[in-house]
Amino acid sequence: MPNRSLSRIFLATSLAAVLLGSLSAAEPVLAAAELVESASDVSTIRGATPNVAVGSQYDTTHVYVASENLDAFVNSIIATFGGKASQRAVFTVTPTPSKTASQYVQTPAGMLSVFGFETPIPYPFGSERTGYLVTDIDQAVKAARAAGADVLVDTFNDPIGKDAVIQWPGGLTMQLYWHTRAPDYAPLHTVPDNRVYVSRYEANNFVRRWLHFSHGKVVSDNRHADAGVIGRPGETVREIRINSTFGRMLVFVTDGKLPFPFGRETTGYAVDDLPQTLEKAQASGAKVLYPAYKSSTGQTAMVEFPGGYIAEIHDGQQ
Repeated sequence: MPNRSLSRIFLATSLAAVLLGSLSAAEPVLAAAELVESASDVSTIRGATPNVAVGSQYDTTHVYVASENLDAFVNSIIATFGGKASQRAVFTVTPTPSKTASQYVQTPAGMLSVFGFETPIPYPFGSERTGYLVTDIDQAVKAARAAGADVLVDTFNDPIGKDAVIQWPGGLTMQLYWHTRAPDYAPLHTVPDNRVYVSRYEANNFVRRWLHFSHGKVVSDNRHADAGVIGRPGETVREIRINSTFGRMLVFVTDGKLPFPFGRETTGYAVDDLPQTLEKAQASGAKVLYPAYKSSTGQTAMVEFPGGYIAEIHDGQQ
């Protein structure tokens, strides 16, 4: 009888080990979750998911402005950064009925997708910050799910391809897109930052999962960066920089107590001459909300463009 009991215990233990091993293999990011203390601990995490990124010149910041402000906004962006705008057209870009005037703005510092809705904006559109071009939309959604993202809007058709909207732990919402005819854009002069604000409760979780999906790498994890760059001089903030084929991401780990306009911006643009760029912005109708602030990594300023779009602009040192 004792031998049978031992056998049953051995069998149960073996089965548990097999099951645990299977779960660990299927969810390597989750298995490591309790062991990670800082983003640098996971700077080389890679999963078995494919790398679906195409390039940073295809990342678009999504900007929603009132239709009557479209011209002023587009003209101000081009006057500030240079570049050109596509022809404007009215499309249905959501999976449910809607109409929006839409155009791309290509600048040497990054691309924008501009929407001026003529109908109410269907949920959850307007909450997505960026659009990332992917090699295969189905693979991309599957990879995002495997990395821990939620799918807010399942894959749908648009006039030139397919899209999906996903959300990461910590609340970051983005759109993945794929074109029927692959676009071909020149590399950017400077790669913008996707500026992300997360709490200390979700920071490591978000970073792990983003690295798993993007196949990116933590460039730096500074727990005592100058918080003057987010409007709180004299304090420190944890600042995580991540690079991937999707582009650059700058993660601020905060308590959420942010002075306006910080947290409202989605993108940080790198320029060769910050004072000159700010002059161009103001001359084209933009307002400087936070004057150039100098930290150990360079200078940064916050600007509001016509129509209400808020952006961070910094010199190329950062």
